[in-house]
Amino acid sequence: MKSLRRVNSLGLLLPVWFGMLSACGQPSIESTLERLNRESVPYISAEELNSTTGQILLDTRSKDEYEVSHLQGAKWVGYKKFDIDEVLEAYPDKNTPMVVYCSVGVRSENIGEKLQNAGYTDVKNLYGGIFEWKNKDFLVYTPEGNSTEKVHVYGRRWGRLLHNAEKIY
Repeated sequence: MKSLRRVNSLGLLLPVWFGMLSACGQPSIESTLERLNRESVPYISAEELNSTTGQILLDTRSKDEYEVSHLQGAKWVGYKKFDIDEVLEAYPDKNTPMVVYCSVGVRSENIGEKLQNAGYTDVKNLYGGIFEWKNKDFLVYTPEGNSTEKVHVYGRRWGRLLHNAEKIY
């Protein structure tokens, strides 16, 4: 009886212990987005994006990040120096389907909001950004058009969320 109670109490404590470990050590993309995003821009999953065509891909990371790798066909628009007028000029049809992305989906949500505020009606945010895309084993490309395993991780803290690529700092 005593050993059964010990097993039962361990069974109750293990999920708590593992939960504390994950909260302190290895955050997940899901918990990061829950903590930092408002979900003001609808998400599109990596799988859904990979199986559809016709949308404009806008990379909202820094130029250095984009030049390491990006999604095929993505146009770099940046974050700190994002210029809505350039987007309006390049894509005057505000019903154009657009997908914004960054490393995990935080910066891209902010840019997605700016696009929505400018009147764009079909803007989605890539859930988990390029990290989730690569974690799902989808291809990324260099500016020369070659596939690569390299992804710029923005910083070591963020790099913990990328599991399936060569991390570049």
